[in-house]
Amino acid sequence: METTSRAVAQAPAAEGGQQVPSARRTVDGYLRAPFPWYGLDEAFTGPRWLMQVGTAADGAVEHGSIGHGDEPSVRGETGAAGEPREKFAVVVTVAAHPSRRSADGTGLLEATSVSSAAWLAGVGLLSFTWPGQMDHSLRDDWLEQQTETAWVLADDLDGEDWSTLSLPVDGVPTPFHYRESEFGWVLAGSTQQGVHVGAYGRGMSAYGLGFAVIKDIGSYA
Repeated sequence: METTSRAVAQAPAAEGGQQVPSARRTVDGYLRAPFPWYGLDEAFTGPRWLMQVGTAADGAVEHGSIGHGDEPSVRGETGAAGEPREKFAVVVTVAAHPSRRSADGTGLLEATSVSSAAWLAGVGLLSFTWPGQMDHSLRDDWLEQQTETAWVLADDLDGEDWSTLSLPVDGVPTPFHYRESEFGWVLAGSTQQGVHVGAYGRGMSAYGLGFAVIKDIGSYA
């Protein structure tokens, strides 16, 4: 599959799967990106927050995530009637490019595709997922297995595990690959701005979402 490196897919995780706060909250990496960042469009009026960026071996920014809604914690902490406590959607922006040499000429950087966005979104959802009945000592094995499954699914976007969903991107109806699981939903597609967009969430319906370029990522600082 043409995708970014698995090694930069997620920020460091704290015990219980929650991401370390110090791994995010800085706008510097976002400002270094040579591509536009995407988030939910203006129809969403709730909180927005930075997460983290991923870089290639030469330090170039390859992708990053913007959160919307409640900041998620590991699933298993539920609210009334067994519903997830948080309602959130995370938008992942991935630079679209073919396989090419690294800036320092020392290696070959992998190409990116819609599958890259699907993979990063799938792994992102897993980072906030942990079956409540599972013993803590087993989570690493479970996470490794589920991460491999996310990789396989992202490599087969035309397979039966995915459906097609049309959502507005910069006001233009755009096709996305979409799937649901017991842990939440994942979707991925491409834009006319030279990037791929993935998203994941739970507690918020994907069917009513729209995406748009973030006009001033610096305002997130």
